Amino acid sequence: MALCAMVLGSTPVASKQPEKSGGPFCAGLNKAVAPLTGEADAVFIRSYEPGAGEASLPAGIATTAFVYDNALAVIALIACGNVPDAKPIGNALSRAARNDRTFHDHRVRNAYRAGPVGSGAPNLPGWWDEHARIWAEDAAQDGTSTGNVAWAALALLTLHQATHDRQYLNDAKSLIDWVIATTACGDGFCGGVHGYDPQQVTLTWMSTEHNADVHAAASWLLRLTGEPKYADAAGRARRLLDRSFRGNHFLLGTKPDGSLADEGLLALDAQLWPWMAVPDAPAAWRSTLDFAQTHLAVDGGFDFNGDRDGVWVEGMAQAALAYRISGDTRQSDRLLANLKADQTRSGLLNAARTARLTTGLSIDPTGTVPDFFYYRRPHLGATAWAALAETGWNPFTGEKIR
Repeated sequence: MALCAMVLGSTPVASKQPEKSGGPFCAGLNKAVAPLTGEADAVFIRSYEPGAGEASLPAGIATTAFVYDNALAVIALIACGNVPDAKPIGNALSRAARNDRTFHDHRVRNAYRAGPVGSGAPNLPGWWDEHARIWAEDAAQDGTSTGNVAWAALALLTLHQATHDRQYLNDAKSLIDWVIATTACGDGFCGGVHGYDPQQVTLTWMSTEHNADVHAAASWLLRLTGEPKYADAAGRARRLLDRSFRGNHFLLGTKPDGSLADEGLLALDAQLWPWMAVPDAPAAWRSTLDFAQTHLAVDGGFDFNGDRDGVWVEGMAQAALAYRISGDTRQSDRLLANLKADQTRSGLLNAARTARLTTGLSIDPTGTVPDFFYYRRPHLGATAWAALAETGWNPFTGEKIR
C-alpha cells in the first residue's frame, strides 16, 4: 500500500465546534460516564472496570482514576457534544490543580480516588493491606508525570474553549507553569517526579510522548495568551521531538543520562502523537504512520510495541484518528469498524483484545523491569480514544477534522 502518498497529502479543513454524535463509541462513553457524573459538581471516573470473569479489580487499581484517562474523557465527551458530563470531570481536574494534601505548587498527581470531589484536596487511590495492617498507596500513582500534567491542561483548555469559563484557562496555565518550573531539562522536559509524600525523586529521562503533550498545551496557551514563556516551552519540547526523530520513526525519548533511548524499544503512540500535536511538523514526520504499519501492525489492528503479541485497543483507536487526520478515511473506517468487537455491555471498550498485552515498559518509572501490561478489562481511556477517532477530534489542538 502506498501509505506515504496518502499520509503526506493535504490536511482536511478543521472546525472547533463540537457537534452531537450518535456513533457507538460516543454512545458507549456517554452510557458509562453519565450515571457517575449524575448531579455531582466534581467527580473522578474510575479508569477500569472488572473484566469478564472478574468479580472485582486488583486492589492496586480498584479505586484508581488515572488523570490521563479522565482528561481524555473530558475531551472526548466534548467532542461527542456532551459538555454537561465533561464539566464535572474537568472540575475535578481543576480542583486537583489548586488543592493537594502535601504540595502547593499546582501539580496534579498521576491518579486520584474515583468518586465525587469536595472542596478540599482530592483523595489519592489506596487500599487496606490486611497482611501488613496498613493503608497502602502506589508510588507511581502518587507521583506526577509531565505528560499527565499536560493532558490535564489540554482537557481544561478544551473545556475553556467549549464554555468560555476562565477558571479552566487559569488552571491550565498553572499546570503548564508547573511543568516549566519543575521539569525543564536540557532540550526538552524530563519525566516528572515519583514516589511517596513528601520526598519524591526527580525523573531525569525525557519522553517523546510527554514532550508532544507539552508542546500542544504550551502552543494552545500561546495562542490564547501571547505570553513568551509558552513559546519558549513549545520550542523546548519541539527540540526533543526533533532529536527523537530518526528519519522514519520516533524513539521513545532519552535515558536518564540524556542519551537517546534504545532503537529496539518502540511504542505506537510515540509514532503518532508528535505530528498530531505539532500542526507545522515536517511532512517526513507523518511517515511514521507507514513505519507503524510495517513494524507494529498485527492481525486486526496494532500492538503497543514491536513484539506483536496482540491488539492494543487504545492504540488502535489512536491509529484510526491518525489515519483520519492524514486523510486516509478508508483505513480509519476499517479500524473503527474492527473496534466494535472490543466494546462491552457497559459501553466501555476493553483495553486489550488478549488476556494480557505486554508493553516492554515498567510500571515504576525509575525501574527497568517490563511489568507494565494491559488486560482485557473495560477501559475509560481506550473508549475515549475511540470516540475521538469516531468524531475526528484532534485532542492536541481542539479541532474537529472534516
